[in-house]
Amino acid sequence: MDRTSDIMAFICLLLLKLSKFEMASGKVLEETYRKWVQYKEDCSKMIEYEPFPQGLFCNRTFDRYACWPDTPADTVVNISCPYYLPWFDKVSQGVVRRRCSADGLWVREESGQVWRDMTQCEEEKEVASQELWFKQLMVSFRMLYTVGYSLSLFTLITALIILLSIRKLHCTRNYIHANLFMSFILRAVSVIVKDTMLERHWGREIMKQADLSEMLSHQAAIGCRIAQVMMQYCVLANHFWFFGEAIYLYSVLIASVFIENNKYLPYICLGWGTPLLFVIPWVVMKLLKENQECWAVNENMNYWWIIRFPILFASLINLLIFMKILKVILSKLRASNHNGYPDYKLRLAKATLTLIPLFGIHEVIFVFATDEQTTGILRYIKVFFTLFLNSFQGFLVAVLYCYANKEVRTELKRKLHSWRIEVEMVCCGQ
Repeated sequence: MDRTSDIMAFICLLLLKLSKFEMASGKVLEETYRKWVQYKEDCSKMIEYEPFPQGLFCNRTFDRYACWPDTPADTVVNISCPYYLPWFDKVSQGVVRRRCSADGLWVREESGQVWRDMTQCEEEKEVASQELWFKQLMVSFRMLYTVGYSLSLFTLITALIILLSIRKLHCTRNYIHANLFMSFILRAVSVIVKDTMLERHWGREIMKQADLSEMLSHQAAIGCRIAQVMMQYCVLANHFWFFGEAIYLYSVLIASVFIENNKYLPYICLGWGTPLLFVIPWVVMKLLKENQECWAVNENMNYWWIIRFPILFASLINLLIFMKILKVILSKLRASNHNGYPDYKLRLAKATLTLIPLFGIHEVIFVFATDEQTTGILRYIKVFFTLFLNSFQGFLVAVLYCYANKEVRTELKRKLHSWRIEVEMVCCGQ
């Protein structure tokens, strides 16, 4: 069989399934191709070993879509829809047809192609339109979080430079802020790199059989797997630096814990070291149990809990700390309130809105709406809010804890004033 023809058949199958969302397209593609190869091998055996009938007939053949047996002249042959089709469970009762002419040749269309009726084996139009809508939705979501992460990346890098370049801002509190900013930066970069690696892996051009085999090999997936691992590590590090921020604020306002002598080494271990305790076991389980394509699809959700559990645990602890701190702030505001309720309400709202992005409390909103339980519109709503909040959260944190921070703004004004004086002196000196 011509290899070029085999490639073209595979490309057709690929195009048929491009409407699936990106994260699962690799799995669908690999499974479809594996079944198609098995279908072709079964057909080849039939062509080679089946005995020939008597009389005039059209020859057995494989047209890269279906396997056709010897067919008596002047008859129509019906065979079941190929089992490799991704939607085979919906068309398993359907058939594909060919017509054998009276002279023992397959009937051809005016274009010269062999006539074939496969309408019963095609995907339903309603399903196809739903998949197209779903693809467009996923593309919109990707544009949303790409814009969010890009904006966060720019503002966070600038905020990090400000915190590290002004000496008077160097303290344990701002060091923790700087590490939180860095975790956001690495998270944004890792997400963008992961998307790029996935697109590069599944979007490569297929010119020959070797290209296809290479694309589906484990070696070709190493790059996107590494990107996937780095992204999971950065996401966990980001949440544990949230945890560190919560512990620091709790120790300052309520208890003397974890902050003796202004040492922040324990925070370094918590923020950058703890994620390794969960990422490494997850990698091991992926290698042993789900070593397929780019590790982007979680077939067994029990393994995914290795990553999900520490995130939910840290978020729940942050929620408890948040409620405790809010109670303390509430009591202090009540004690010092002399200007009436409206001013008190405004100050309390400001403190609350400041703490929420710091602690990542939004993670708790969908704590009970897991991926296994959410379907339909609820799932889309969850995905939208999760992607929106996660991608723009870095921007919000940078604004609240750097650009809108009174201490930082004061030091920036002082620095700019000093630079202006130096520039004037240089200009006057010249």
